[in-house]
Amino acid sequence: MLEDKNPSKTSLEQLGEFGLIDRLTKDFPLTQKSTQTGVGDDAAVLEFGTSQTVVTTDLLFEGIHFDLSYMPLKHLGYKAVVVNLSDIFAMNAQPSQITVAFGVSNRFPLEALEELYSGIHHACKRFGVDLVGGDTTSSTQGLLLSITAIGSAPKEKIVYRRGAKKNDLLVVSGDLGGAYAGLQILEREKEVFKVNPNNQPDLDPYTYSVGRQLKPEARADVIALLEELNITPTAMIDVSDGLSSEILHLSKAGKVGFSIYEEKLPIDPEVVRICEEFKINPSTAVLNGGEDYELLFTVDQSAYDSIKQHPYLTVIGHCTELESGCNLVTGLGQQIPLEAQGWNSFNATSTEGDI
Repeated sequence: MLEDKNPSKTSLEQLGEFGLIDRLTKDFPLTQKSTQTGVGDDAAVLEFGTSQTVVTTDLLFEGIHFDLSYMPLKHLGYKAVVVNLSDIFAMNAQPSQITVAFGVSNRFPLEALEELYSGIHHACKRFGVDLVGGDTTSSTQGLLLSITAIGSAPKEKIVYRRGAKKNDLLVVSGDLGGAYAGLQILEREKEVFKVNPNNQPDLDPYTYSVGRQLKPEARADVIALLEELNITPTAMIDVSDGLSSEILHLSKAGKVGFSIYEEKLPIDPEVVRICEEFKINPSTAVLNGGEDYELLFTVDQSAYDSIKQHPYLTVIGHCTELESGCNLVTGLGQQIPLEAQGWNSFNATSTEGDI
C-alpha cells in the first residue's frame, strides 16, 4: 500500500492559541525538583528555598499585537511591561525583575528606541522592578518585542487558576470592556485619517477607554487590598483575552462550572456610550473584548462581607458543579453558555488581543 505523501494538515487557526500550546507541550513532563508548575497558568512557579519564584513571558509583533499608527512608542514600552506584570500579580506574587528582547528594522532610528525604553523605564519605576538583561536583533518585519517578568511569593500565598470550589464567589476588579471600546475608537479614527490626513481626531470624549487600550495598568493595588483584607483567593487569573475565555480557563483548571449575572458586570458609562455608537452590546465587549488586565478570582463565601461594598471589587457570580457548565444569566433569567470568542493569535479576523 502506497504511503500518503500528502497527509492532512491542521491549521493553527483551527487549534487556537491555547490549543496550540497544549498540543506542543503535552510531551514535556516536569523533571526538575524546583519546578512546581509549568505550562498552563499565568506564570510558571519555581521553588528555591523558602519562597517561590514566578516567571512569565510575552511576545509582541508589530501589526499583530500593536499598531504604531496610533500606539506611541512610549506607551508601547509601558504596556509591554505592565501586561507581563499583570500575570505575576495574577499569581498573587510580587514582581521584581524583567528582561527585554527586541528585533527592529532599519526604519527605526535610535531616538525611536529611546522613546520605547522611556516607557519601559517608567513602568519599572512605577512598579519597582529592575531591568536585568535581554537581547537585540535585526528584523525585516518591523518591530517585535519580548519581555520576561520574574517575581516571588511565599509558598502559601501563591494562587493558581485551579482551586475554585463549588459555591465560591466569582469576583472581578475594576470594570471591563474599556480596552475593547478604546480599540474601536482608535481603529475608526485610523480609517478616517486614511481618507483625510488633515482631519485631526477628537478623542476627548473617549479619554478613559482609549487610555485603557493604550496604557493599561496592572492591579498591584488589588493584591495589596486582598492582603489588607486578609483574603487569599482560591483561584485567580488576569483578564487579557476576554471575560468568557478567562472563566473557561478557571473552569477547566478547577473542574467547576460558573454562573455569572449580566446585570452584575461592571461597565463604565463611557464604554456603554461607545458600544451604543458602534451598535455593540456592552456585555459582548465585556465577555469577548479582552486587554482589560483586571484580576478575576474566586473566594470563599465567608469573604463576602469584606468585599461587598468595596469600590474596586464586584461579585459577578459563583461557582457551580462542573456538569452545569459556564453560563451567563441574563436579566430575564435566561442561561446562555459562555464561549471563548476573545483573542486568537492565529485567526486572521482577530484584532489586538492577549499580550
